[in-house]
Parts: sequence; C-alpha cells; structure tokens
Amino acid sequence: MMQGNIYSMRETFGRLLADLGDKNKDLIVITADVGDSTRALYFREKFKDRYFNIGISEQDMVNFAAGLAAVGKKPAIVNFGMFLMRAWEQIRNSIARMNLDVKMFVTHTGYSDHGDGSSHQVLEDIALMRVLPNMKVIVPADPKDIERSLPVIINEERGPLYYRIGREYSPPITVGQEYEFKIGKAYVIKDGSDLAIIGAGVVLWDALKAAEELEKLGISVAVINLFSIKPIDESTIEYYARKTGKIITIEEHSIYGGIGSAVAEVTARRYPVHIRFVGATTFGRSARSQRDLLDYYNINYKTIIREAIELLK
Repeated sequence: MMQGNIYSMRETFGRLLADLGDKNKDLIVITADVGDSTRALYFREKFKDRYFNIGISEQDMVNFAAGLAAVGKKPAIVNFGMFLMRAWEQIRNSIARMNLDVKMFVTHTGYSDHGDGSSHQVLEDIALMRVLPNMKVIVPADPKDIERSLPVIINEERGPLYYRIGREYSPPITVGQEYEFKIGKAYVIKDGSDLAIIGAGVVLWDALKAAEELEKLGISVAVINLFSIKPIDESTIEYYARKTGKIITIEEHSIYGGIGSAVAEVTARRYPVHIRFVGATTFGRSARSQRDLLDYYNINYKTIIREAIELLK
C-alpha cells in the first residue's frame, strides 16, 4: 500500500473491504467490470459466491443492489465515480427514495484518473449525491481515514451512503491524529484563530502546507477535515466561523454544489462570514500525475495562501 511517502487509497480500501467480509456474511460486492482497477478483486478472491460483476451496465448494477438490500442483504457497489453517475436516476429512485441500505464506494474520483482525461474525472459527484434525500456522503482524507471509517460504515451504518476515494495519490494527512470516525462529525487537524481552512480528501495536504507557511507570516490557521459532507457538522463550522470570521474551502471537486457550497449554506443560516472557494471550475484534462493536475488548476497550497492574504487585508 505504501509508495514512497504516498499511500494507495484503493489498495487500502480493497484489502480492508475483503477483511470485513469475514465477519459480515451478508456483505455482497457488486461492480461494473472494474473489479481489478477498484481493488474489489481482493473481495472476489476470498468470496467468489458473494461477488458479482454486472458488466458495463451501471443502471442494472444499482437496481440489482437495491433488490439485494430489499431482502436484507448488505450490498456494496464498488465502481469508478464517473461511471456510477450514469445511474443517477436509479440511485435516486431505487436507493435514495426507498431509503435502502446500499453502500456506494467509488474510486478514481477527482483528478486521480489523471491519464484518462476529463471523461474519467468526476468533479460533480458530491453535488449530485448530497442533493438526494436520505443519502450520506463521506470523503476520507487518506488511507488512515479509510481504516477509521470503513468498519463503522460496513458494520454499523444503515441507509444509502456514497463513499468517495481516489486512486493512488494520498499523502499521509491524518497519521498521528487521535479521533474515531462518526457520521456527521468534522475533525480539527490543526487549531487556529485568524482563519479556518475547511476541506476534505487529499487536498487537505495543501491546507496543512498553506497553514504552515501562513504561520510563518504570523497568521494562525485552523484546518478542518470535513470527513462527513452529509450530514454535515454544522456546530464545528459555526464555531470556527465565529472564532476566525474568515473561511477558505478547498476541494478536488467543482466549487458549484460541492464542499464550498455546503459550508456556505451552513454559515448563511448560522453565522455569515467571508468565504473564499478553492476548487474546480471546469473539466479536467490528461496529465502525468494527479498532483500535476491539482497544480495546473490551482487547487493547491499556493492558491490558499494567496486567497488567505487577500481575505485578511
């Protein structure tokens, strides 16, 4: 799972999912011809009778999962994020509307499928999922967050849930942090008083890097891991809105309808403050690495620093 100082998100997820299958006899994994790429293959190797490859037919995959949930099984859809969006109508009508216990685990999100270009890079999925009633949306920051959250989601959580991870790139953001995952809870990974940076996923590395550089300028920065996008931790967001008066959000997703929008909705209701959004505003492109794309689209610590200095003038 380790690649230099970078952990693989999908390797951590795939191996842990297979381990969880030992004690969860009703856990069934379903994919649409991407079992190898998503690392669902580890579950297939251990539980061939509880693994189904539906083929490239995501709508059928979702309806099949809904049928399994309706008779008491625990279906886990494992697919590329971009291609699961083909089945949004079925997710809405067959899963969310019926409030069925179907977990959707998606890999290769954001820019992580860097080589295949914009057709494979989903930057709209958080917006599409969080708008659905009954749907929960979870975005781990790194493999350690996957280890914290996946057992809870499989063993304890009920109802529709969308779980978003990338491919390989993932700096160890939360290693050494002492917290347990809870649905609806955000986590402070660095405290501060002048500015709050709120985000989720691998771009929290950039949030921490920006905070480190801003501290050298005498600016005290809090960094919040918004692990649970929906339900969202309104209390923590309000607390830091009141404490700092200024928020920057960062996400590997469109700023329209994503994490920035979710945070702004909370502050608009509970305590309005100045907010700047760092995220995608257009489609992606092909590149040699995910990091190259984050830098190309200015979703990085340099942009946060620039926005912070403007915000604090």
